[in-house]
Amino acid sequence: MRRSMLISRAARQMRMYSARPAARDTTGHPKVTIQTIKKLYAERKPIALMTAYDYPTAVACERAGVDMVLVGDSLAMVALGHDDTSQITMDEMIHHSKAVSRGLRSPFIVTDLPFGSYQSDERTAVENAVRMVKEGRAEAVKLETGRRGAPKIDAIVNGAGIPVVGHIGLTPQTAVALGGFRVQGKSLASAQSLVDDALALQEAGCFAMVLEAMPSLVAETVTRLLRVPTIGIGAGPATSGQALVLSDMVGMFDRFTPKFCQSYSDLGPRMADAVGEYKKEVRNGAFPVEGVHTYAMPAAAEESWRAYVQQQFGLELGGNKSEEGVASTVQV
Repeated sequence: MRRSMLISRAARQMRMYSARPAARDTTGHPKVTIQTIKKLYAERKPIALMTAYDYPTAVACERAGVDMVLVGDSLAMVALGHDDTSQITMDEMIHHSKAVSRGLRSPFIVTDLPFGSYQSDERTAVENAVRMVKEGRAEAVKLETGRRGAPKIDAIVNGAGIPVVGHIGLTPQTAVALGGFRVQGKSLASAQSLVDDALALQEAGCFAMVLEAMPSLVAETVTRLLRVPTIGIGAGPATSGQALVLSDMVGMFDRFTPKFCQSYSDLGPRMADAVGEYKKEVRNGAFPVEGVHTYAMPAAAEESWRAYVQQQFGLELGGNKSEEGVASTVQV
């Protein structure tokens, strides 16, 4: 019964090699630019930012029509299995940024400069920002730094003409110095320090700022003091927009889920179940199904090949001769 259903389905649908996929659907979303982001900010329309790490996650963001996509160095943990984000390299970030860019048409692409790629001096910061735009196909770069990093941001923005997104609060690249992945700005002094950082980064030229893991009141204060949009991740509802890590929100990261993350799916267990079902069908011979997942020879060639193999090697080949009608719907 299952086999006949599969054959019927195959007769109705064109099947192709994954190396020869059908043309990717276009969403029709207009291209998001910095001017688009400024317009959303001016109209008080919340900005939706999502992370992506490769072509499939980028396509998901494209189809969803998010405003901004961040190729975040969080991929070090959620995609590459590292213990923290500081271990990823510049070359790895460029590799992933290029992959994401191939899956996007409309969202504005921002890529993290990884730890160690901008801390030393302005020249190094500019050189790596230029690499991320030229090689990684990013439209802007993001730096995790406070006011001490303002000269580097100024050099990237005003020296090289590359847009920069700031990032204050919990900065995972330097989480060890912060005592781990901890909420920032819980005391009066630390809250004031975040305000000072935000104002300094705005003055240096950031066109937007990520506020991570800070009390809602502090994030609201920063948002109201700045003239550029804020994107909150664990910073409450008063920011100009929101961000989440894709792997967290769809249940694909197995180690922990941040308190601030809303779960929208549970793909991790579902993927494991699908792989388990595949293994089961391979074991019991239910997959692949002849005529559904296979490719046929033309009838005359098949008969000739069977006769040749029988005569040359003494082998009686299996397979169904009656599947030619189904097989004709398969791309070869």
